[in-house]
Amino acid sequence: MASVVVVRGAGEDARTLLVHRAGAHLHGLWTYVAGHLEPGEKAWQAALRELREETGLRAFALYSADRCETFYDVQDECVAIVPAFVAYVDAGAKVRLNHEHDDHAWVPFTEAIARLPFGGQRDLFADVYREFVLRPPPDALRMPVDLARPE
Repeated sequence: MASVVVVRGAGEDARTLLVHRAGAHLHGLWTYVAGHLEPGEKAWQAALRELREETGLRAFALYSADRCETFYDVQDECVAIVPAFVAYVDAGAKVRLNHEHDDHAWVPFTEAIARLPFGGQRDLFADVYREFVLRPPPDALRMPVDLARPE
């Protein structure tokens, strides 16, 4: 799995994307872009693919969030460790949701944190706000991928 916190704008004007789940998994909850890796796929590749598939968005920069989400997966009876990424998109980018979602919202991080259902998600968004919005992210966390080219 890989998860993606989407950011547009900077500083106090920054907004993050939440999507409202329409499918059976997490139905009716506000969450963010995430999904499973396909065979042979790297986590950062899955992050970009899921971003495109779920929202139609393309990032102009992708960073490791420098943290992994950890949670108990009851279906697979395991502890999941999921790398998180931060995707920056253009301010005017239009969202085109797939069948997994029935709504979306660009919200300030404080509102996103209030809407997210799980503590680990809220912690991730608080970290991203502090480390990727209020300050410039370190180049060492930028994914070495040319986002001008299709993957």
